[in-house]
Amino acid sequence: MIDLDYLAFLENILTDNRKANFLKVLENRTKHFTVAVEDVYQMHNTSAVMRSCEVFGIQELNVIEQRFGKRIDKEIALGAQKWVDINRFDSVSGCLSDLKSKGYQIIATTPHEKDCMLEDFDITKPSALFFGTEKEGLSKEIMDNADGFLKIPMVGFTESLNISVSAAIIIQSLTNRLRRSDIDWKLSEEEILVKRLLWAKNSIKDIKRIEERYYQDNPR
Repeated sequence: MIDLDYLAFLENILTDNRKANFLKVLENRTKHFTVAVEDVYQMHNTSAVMRSCEVFGIQELNVIEQRFGKRIDKEIALGAQKWVDINRFDSVSGCLSDLKSKGYQIIATTPHEKDCMLEDFDITKPSALFFGTEKEGLSKEIMDNADGFLKIPMVGFTESLNISVSAAIIIQSLTNRLRRSDIDWKLSEEEILVKRLLWAKNSIKDIKRIEERYYQDNPR
């Protein structure tokens, strides 16, 4: 349960404009779609995908680091790591199991004989969109466990796009369609409260000292 008194205490430190921006952004956040990237070697590509998630309203990014241990490139992410939830996994199986337990269908974004064009994709089901590297694509484990396959229509000679470009195109298209639909795609009231608290803490300098002072004055 969220400590509403603590939330109010922190938000009183923020400007009215900051608090209004939080509510405006959270109004457009969704977990109906989530994004997963698998063993992306170039660190800046994962960071760029996170930035696209933030810009287009995807709240959670799942990062599989089975082969390459990475850190988020803050310069590329441009602060997006403060507003997007990062779920890290050290195995493909762990990520797949977690997402399936949350009710997501697994969608591999790759050309496939049973693939679906982006504009024809059924947005009604909660979906985890998986992206692999441009060179190697997604692993066999993900392909074998996928519930569907999605690709971007292309009419040129080049048959693939950089992962960050592909993710931006797909996320922008699907989230725009989602917001025009009658689907219940928004965060719950409880999820919004959780994000308000976290974002307030991320916005306040010396938060540890302020938090200690609050709980000294308001013992549990």
